[in-house]
Amino acid sequence: MTDRKRVVISKEEIAEKVKTLGEEITKDYKDKNILIVSLLKGSFVFTADLVREIDLMTRVEFMTTSSYGHGKESSGNVRVVNDLHVDVKDYDILIVDDIVDSGNTMKFVINYLKELGPKSVKSCVLLDKPTRREVEIEPDYCGFTIPDLFIAGYGLNYGDYYRNIPNIFVFEDK
Repeated sequence: MTDRKRVVISKEEIAEKVKTLGEEITKDYKDKNILIVSLLKGSFVFTADLVREIDLMTRVEFMTTSSYGHGKESSGNVRVVNDLHVDVKDYDILIVDDIVDSGNTMKFVINYLKELGPKSVKSCVLLDKPTRREVEIEPDYCGFTIPDLFIAGYGLNYGDYYRNIPNIFVFEDK
């Protein structure tokens, strides 16, 4: 792997899509008590931009799960690293994540949060990689559907780095 990068989704395309998702969520949740549950670490950039595009009283909480470690492939074994510290019973939860590929994490978190008794649970992801799906799950809100590429940037990491890059890219060999 080299440091040569090819942009797959530009920061302008991301900004436009996040605006559209925010408008859609605003419309769909206008009469609801929305709780955004941002799955750390990957979704923090997307969540920050998305909540600024939602024109509603919005509560944001964070949850950390892990299934990747420092590699490129999900282990499939999802665990909660840092849990919510709020009673969710009066909320309509919208889980926000950077990407759904295998679907294991999102399915786990949806089921986990449903057990806590909220009014509803839906999901919003910036990226969907359906060719990698191992479980049946479709995000309720999705920015972009992408092919089976290993991407980084805009919150998505490779190892502990590249989350700060403003676009989504792939590494290319020379």
